[in-house]
Amino acid sequence: MKLAILSRAPRAYSTQRLRAAADQRGHDVKVLNTLRFGIDLTGEAPDLQYRGRPLSDYDAVLPRIGASITYFGTAVVRQFEQMDVYTPNTANGISNARDKLRATQILSRHNIGMPATAFVRNRADVRPAIELVGGAPVVIKLLEGTQGIGVILAPEVKVAEAIIETLQSTQQNVLIQRFVSESRGRDIRALVVGDRVVAAMRRTAQGDEFRSNVHRGGTVQRVELDPESEQAAVRSAQIMGLRVAGVDMLEGHDGPLVMEVNSSPGLQGIEEATQLDVAGAIVDYIANQVAFPEIDVRQRLSVSTGYGVAEILVHNNGDFVGKTIGESSLGERDITVLTLHRGATVIPNPRNRVALETGDRLLCFGKLEEMRSMVPERRKRRARVRRLPAEPIPVAE
Repeated sequence: MKLAILSRAPRAYSTQRLRAAADQRGHDVKVLNTLRFGIDLTGEAPDLQYRGRPLSDYDAVLPRIGASITYFGTAVVRQFEQMDVYTPNTANGISNARDKLRATQILSRHNIGMPATAFVRNRADVRPAIELVGGAPVVIKLLEGTQGIGVILAPEVKVAEAIIETLQSTQQNVLIQRFVSESRGRDIRALVVGDRVVAAMRRTAQGDEFRSNVHRGGTVQRVELDPESEQAAVRSAQIMGLRVAGVDMLEGHDGPLVMEVNSSPGLQGIEEATQLDVAGAIVDYIANQVAFPEIDVRQRLSVSTGYGVAEILVHNNGDFVGKTIGESSLGERDITVLTLHRGATVIPNPRNRVALETGDRLLCFGKLEEMRSMVPERRKRRARVRRLPAEPIPVAE
């Protein structure tokens, strides 16, 4: 396998370990400076320049994109994707994880346990938002902070209001989050590779510091995750579109609470704490995927006019409840069921004899108009475009 590691820090521990692990396995590996790429859109096929010259062929690319170059870095990763070069972390996945608000919105849609969080802009909405997440003390987070930077614990409502007002006056966007007191300055970092957690460590803050990041002086120790925490970590990474990720979680009374999904997790702390070859696990996973890579099904199947991918929910007392897929008439309407999601279970390519239950989610490919007609709250026919009114903007009296 010919592997490119995108990194501006070739001497960093993580970059060196990944390179060494690839070398030890006999792969051809290069560390390429992300900022030295040029995106070539002049030819018939997508291409990249590196240091002013055409880039040679690569089988896979492993992005290590820093927060300061997210926009350009994800553009480079996206170009690799267009060139059919495998990457475990897609450009969309990196962008999703880098924005804490976007990440929280996406994870909350999929019922991932998280600390109560609010986002407001108007000063008058700050106090209601604090009450919404459970009152003081609250944690205030910058949307693009890293390594614990931009995370502040406000012990009182008035202090929180003052901090938020100050940050917003400098054009900073912040999240307001419930302080999970039962975590007691501890959190868990789970390193997800593919569909499993390959290593996990517990980080503990020092003294009065509530942030447990190693860069803030926190200590680490190896930990074995319970099945619930492991599933939360893997699902969070995959929902974000990441196959290599560090998932940070708090240990709440009711189970794990996901705080953040990191698309470029550092390896030094977790390798030293666990004494596991995490870099090697990442390289092995990429090598296994190169021959049979995952594809964006929605992108590939949505290029034909009138056809696309959609999710159909089996509603309570709906027409599908109790019927098999064969009896549902989906096939007759030119709709193919790709997967059936039932709770946490995924049934790929379900047979026609599978009976449907309330709450089942069917990922389908077929005629979009037919699938839209199955959603009762939407119009079955496309609305007609009316003529512009004689007075488009009424004159104020």
